[in-house]
Amino acid sequence: MRFRGRAKSGASAGGAAPPAAAEPAAPPPVLVIDALGRKCPIPIIMLAERIREVPVGQIVAVLADDAAARTDVPAWCRMKSQDFVWEETLQQGGWGFHIRRTY
Repeated sequence: MRFRGRAKSGASAGGAAPPAAAEPAAPPPVLVIDALGRKCPIPIIMLAERIREVPVGQIVAVLADDAAARTDVPAWCRMKSQDFVWEETLQQGGWGFHIRRTY
C-alpha cells in the first residue's frame, strides 16, 4: 500500500537533493561604490552623488561595513523611490546593498 505525499521531502527519485540557490537572480551591478570603513551617512552620500552615473533600470552596489547602513540604505531607497533589490553579506565583513535606479 502506498501513501500519498511521501516524496515531498525534497529529494528526487535518485536521492540527490535539488541544488540550493546561492544568490537572488539579479543582474550584476553596473557600478560598485566602496564605502567600507566609512561611517554613515557617508555611504548614503556617496550613493546619492553617484547613482546618476548608472542608466535607469540598472543596478548599483554599495559596499559598507557600518551597521547603520543596513537600515539607512533601504530607508534612503524608499525615500527617493529607488528599488532596494537585495542585501548580501560580504566575506571580508560588511554588506553589499544592491539598488536598481528607477529614474
